[in-house]
Amino acid sequence: MALNYIWIFFFLIAFVIGLVKLIFFGDFEVFPEMVNSTFEMAKTGFEISLGLTGVLTFWSGIMKIGEKGGIVNIISRLIGPFFNKLFPELGRNHPAYGPIMLNFAANMLGLDNAATPMGLQAMNEMQKANPIKDTASNAQIMFIVLNASGLTIIPISIMVYRAQLGAADPSDVFIPILLSTFVSSITGLITVSIYQRLNLWDRTIISYLAGILVFVAGLIYWTSTLSQENLSLFSKVFSNVILFSIIIAFLLLGLRKKINAYEAFIDGAKEGFTTAVKIIPYLVAILVGIGVFRASGAMEYMIAGIRWCVEAVGINSDFVGSLPTALMKPLSGSGSRGMMVDAMKVFGADSFVGRLSCVVQAGADTTFFILAVYFGSVGIKKTRHALVCALTAEFVGIIASIFLGYLFFH
Repeated sequence: MALNYIWIFFFLIAFVIGLVKLIFFGDFEVFPEMVNSTFEMAKTGFEISLGLTGVLTFWSGIMKIGEKGGIVNIISRLIGPFFNKLFPELGRNHPAYGPIMLNFAANMLGLDNAATPMGLQAMNEMQKANPIKDTASNAQIMFIVLNASGLTIIPISIMVYRAQLGAADPSDVFIPILLSTFVSSITGLITVSIYQRLNLWDRTIISYLAGILVFVAGLIYWTSTLSQENLSLFSKVFSNVILFSIIIAFLLLGLRKKINAYEAFIDGAKEGFTTAVKIIPYLVAILVGIGVFRASGAMEYMIAGIRWCVEAVGINSDFVGSLPTALMKPLSGSGSRGMMVDAMKVFGADSFVGRLSCVVQAGADTTFFILAVYFGSVGIKKTRHALVCALTAEFVGIIASIFLGYLFFH
């Protein structure tokens, strides 16, 4: 329901600003630009869905092989006690655990193309256990919020952009990004747990979180000893080795179980193709709303207003130059990426704003995109507290990014 009001808000604000610019400033281009954006973003939404179709079809097929090969049981033994506490309504050994874990792993490694189909597969599995089909279940909300909080361990794409734009040390944003995404993810977990009344002080949850914290701290220490060249090489090679190893592991599990891997792949691929088609109207709707909001100039007015407020209370406003990236992030991944690149071009890749924009870009994921695609894929219309929790995690992640930016780069 909240997503519905936000979507309408985009159009209403754009219309009001368009009228003001037309009547009071004689801007005769604003409405043509807004209308053109509806066509452009509708096309973009379809193209994204079309591009996703092949990837989703392939990975859904691979996931079906893994499911029949017993990957769910293996993953359940490793992280079952933790997931049983976070997703109590799913119970033990639920088929969703496999794709949930693989989705989180792909996101951590920066493998967006692999993370999305695995996430959609997880949503489909959880939907089978959802008693009210048009309303998000607690398990689906927990998954969506943790997904949207965007924990990233290896931000290889951002380091590549920084290298292309002449950064002296493209990997200098690595540790701030890791810390900001960790804060965002923990905030998402806490926020959802409050709504769903989960006991985060449970010994099992504390043990797993402590283990994750130790792992993150160890990774930060180890990567800090690597040169920029070696870190970039490690990130690129390690991520893709892990991804291809998953494919091989699933195929070997299929052989061990003596299943017909090819037929299992085809069955899963058919499900993936159907899911990709379902996504199209949801994705087009949210992207058109975002496009109109941007074309009206609403984003520019928001930034100017924030800058004025910050300076009025005597706070350093150097961070405001990175806010276009921050405000665009929950709306559009490609839009925020464009804002990040623009900030590095205008201010310089090694400037405070350029670096901070990179940290903000990786600090969380595209909340509205994720909600539209994931909930749309299973026909959920009532998202309950999902949007509030996801935006809370994203907001805290942005604040943490700004704080870390000042700490590391100012």
